Amino acid sequence: MTATSQSPPLTRRRKATMIVQALIASGHKLALDQWPEEAQLALARELGSLRVIDRDSLDRAAEDFIKDLDHVALTAPGGTEAAVAALNGRISANAAARLREDLVRAQGGDPWSQVLALPVAQIVPILESEAVEVSAVVLSKLSVAVASEVLGQMNGDRARRVTLAMARTAAIAPATVSRIGAALAHEHCSHPATAFATPPAQRLGAILNNAPAATRNFVVDHIADSDAEFDAALRKAIFTFADIPARIAPADAPKIIRKVEPQVLSTAFAAAMAEAGPLAAAAEHLLANISKRIGEQIREDASQRGKVKLAEGEAAMSAVVGAIRELETDGDLKLVEPEPEA
Repeated sequence: MTATSQSPPLTRRRKATMIVQALIASGHKLALDQWPEEAQLALARELGSLRVIDRDSLDRAAEDFIKDLDHVALTAPGGTEAAVAALNGRISANAAARLREDLVRAQGGDPWSQVLALPVAQIVPILESEAVEVSAVVLSKLSVAVASEVLGQMNGDRARRVTLAMARTAAIAPATVSRIGAALAHEHCSHPATAFATPPAQRLGAILNNAPAATRNFVVDHIADSDAEFDAALRKAIFTFADIPARIAPADAPKIIRKVEPQVLSTAFAAAMAEAGPLAAAAEHLLANISKRIGEQIREDASQRGKVKLAEGEAAMSAVVGAIRELETDGDLKLVEPEPEA
């Protein structure tokens, strides 16, 4: 019996399946579990229909496969879910959420893709508010790394109850898991589109960080009189030169000094040290946590700078704050969270 008389025609799918089988037989480890589930099922069904494949058929399939690769100039993710993953961090969170909602509405869409794409800060409240059995299912669906991080941020007693409930997920049916995913996606992931990616307090805080001190103080004082909740969020978003002692760790001071041009530094420190109170304290905080030689050089440059005009001094101090924000954005520095007011 020969394969040429018994085997079905070599379709593209069959040739691809033959290549996969040849690679597996050769001991190659293929990450087939990363394929879409439908592709995995199609491969398994096609593989199940294969019988004996002669050498000529396998060689022909390999040649055709190589020819196809030679004609490929660019590959795309393939499918909305893969596209969203490929664009992660490159499109807005709102656009990604809307794409995932479209995916879930499409036939065969997996609602869990939306739930599992949520940041840890949003997953933790879900596990702390849902029934422990539901939370155990969510924890089971998360990757090991994310699940560990989520557990670390949960209330200790609640984390214990959820992990104990995982024992009851052994016999849960796939259809039940799908229904749980759909319900969670509907409740926690279906948010109306908004015009702005960041909260109002963060947007206004960024504006006020670059505004003159008199303008900033005027705005903050008036908001405090009319909206206490917004005022609290705004004060957390605002970071000024005077906030340096409370929010900059001593170990991060050298990074800031290296980030700012020497002339800007001397202007900022001259203006700050000429003022009594928080501005001078901020300058001293940075100087106290860098090398003695560099600190003395900055002090000397600042003293030689002489009296600095108000607008020029504020601009220089804003440049220092801008450098700190850049370091924070790049992940090279983390601002210390402000202590809650009593």
